[in-house]
Amino acid sequence: MADLDLIGRNRPPAARNRELVAALADARDLPDGPARLVELERIAAQADAARDDRSAVDARLALVEAALLHGDRWRLVEPVRRCLAVLDRRPDLFTDAEVDLLTRYQRFAVEALLGTPRVGLDQARAVDDLARRVGPDAEAVAELRCRVADHLGDEPAAREWYDRWASAEPGPAGGCPGCAPARRAELLAGWGEHAAALAELRAALDGAVDCTDQPERSLTAALLPWLRTGEPERAGAAHVRAYRRHRGERSAFPHLATHLRFCALAGHPGRGLDLLAEQLPRLDHPYDDLSVMEFAAAGALVCGLAVEAGLGGRTVHRPAYGDRPAADLDVATLGAVLLALATELAGSFDARNGTGHQSGRMAAWLAERPVGGPVPLPADDGSADDDGDPGPDDPEPAEREPAPLTLALITAALDRRGDRYAVDAGATVVGRWGDAVIQFRQLGERGEILHARALATRRLPVGRRAEAYAFCNAWNHDRLLPKAYVHDLGDELVLAGDVSTDLAYGVAPAQLDVLLNAAVTTGVAYAEAVAALP
Repeated sequence: MADLDLIGRNRPPAARNRELVAALADARDLPDGPARLVELERIAAQADAARDDRSAVDARLALVEAALLHGDRWRLVEPVRRCLAVLDRRPDLFTDAEVDLLTRYQRFAVEALLGTPRVGLDQARAVDDLARRVGPDAEAVAELRCRVADHLGDEPAAREWYDRWASAEPGPAGGCPGCAPARRAELLAGWGEHAAALAELRAALDGAVDCTDQPERSLTAALLPWLRTGEPERAGAAHVRAYRRHRGERSAFPHLATHLRFCALAGHPGRGLDLLAEQLPRLDHPYDDLSVMEFAAAGALVCGLAVEAGLGGRTVHRPAYGDRPAADLDVATLGAVLLALATELAGSFDARNGTGHQSGRMAAWLAERPVGGPVPLPADDGSADDDGDPGPDDPEPAEREPAPLTLALITAALDRRGDRYAVDAGATVVGRWGDAVIQFRQLGERGEILHARALATRRLPVGRRAEAYAFCNAWNHDRLLPKAYVHDLGDELVLAGDVSTDLAYGVAPAQLDVLLNAAVTTGVAYAEAVAALP
């Protein structure tokens, strides 16, 4: 960061540039996508030239939020680095809540190294800078050093840092404390310590962890350890329950490789092919390169075992994407495609890392064979009563049938609620609920993302900017929805909150009812909290 520390060192900081403030407000209103990112990057560069540090930080924090929203963590490395440089040079510009937020973002930037080879290995040195800020013995520092060492194949170093991580006190940069046991269990399982992995997961599996990702994340982490320690029935039940949730959640894509490996090793190659057919389109919209590599390797394993089981005559449809035409691939061909993808990505990681660890790890996966006969699986009837019949409050079949998201679906759902609303020329649905004005619109290349924005009707004067940032950061720390932020209009502040849901695989009317109800309920709660500010 030495090059950035020199920027403006001998020049007095400039006051906020009103044109940049207005441009930033306009950029926040742009639809999510490349145009918004380009505009935010332009504003950040102009703010640097104008020595308007606050606007530069605000623009880059918006870039970070966009990267996190879409799962492109590799894109946040440079914005975070530049924000930290401003923090070192002008700590007076940041509230305590913003410092904590940047510390968490710094953690995410290091994790980007693990997710893609597009981030240089020198990003690992950012852990040293994090240690300078939060202390060398902090939980986040020990965890990141452990995971980086494991990624590079240095198991002895990873185990040493694992022990420090497991004994460290939780901190603000440590990530979700409810998911930390699952992250540790995944490492232990990768080292072959399946009993220790299950012991690490005990509290989460017993329901003693307060986290919205649980228990499904821990159930997934326990799949292969249960399978390998003689509890196949528990593994089968856990797979069915966890996949019911993970099958459609974008953020759950990294867990799909474990579900595929379970199908392969539990003697269910046919079910594995069903999962592949359902999830294959998601490879064109990946979460990160690491999860793509693991999904592809696990899929190639499923295909290989399916051919051995006499299922080679099945075909799997691969939809068109970009210049690639749609095709129905036989199992062997699909396996070869997935194997090539996994091999290419593993080689890219190893070339960046200077090791052969990721290629060796994927080769070990591909050499695995079923642990025994087919594992019993419970019926996948999570929406039915015990007798298998729909309950009295269950939606009708037509209400459960997914369809592409449309404006008509959104307005029909609001009509079912009895809400009053308007639709503007840009096909944005706008309504008022209590202290909140809430907008619903479609984003994404195909309009597949449902975006809800709640605007608190109470405005704050610009002199309360630090208080507004602190409020939003506290809200984001304590609440899941909506994602709160400050919209600076130059002469006043609007406190807003966003909720985006990726519906690339369609949405049933009954599901959309739940999503809109959640957006309205949480948006009203957020606006009421703003109204209650002194």
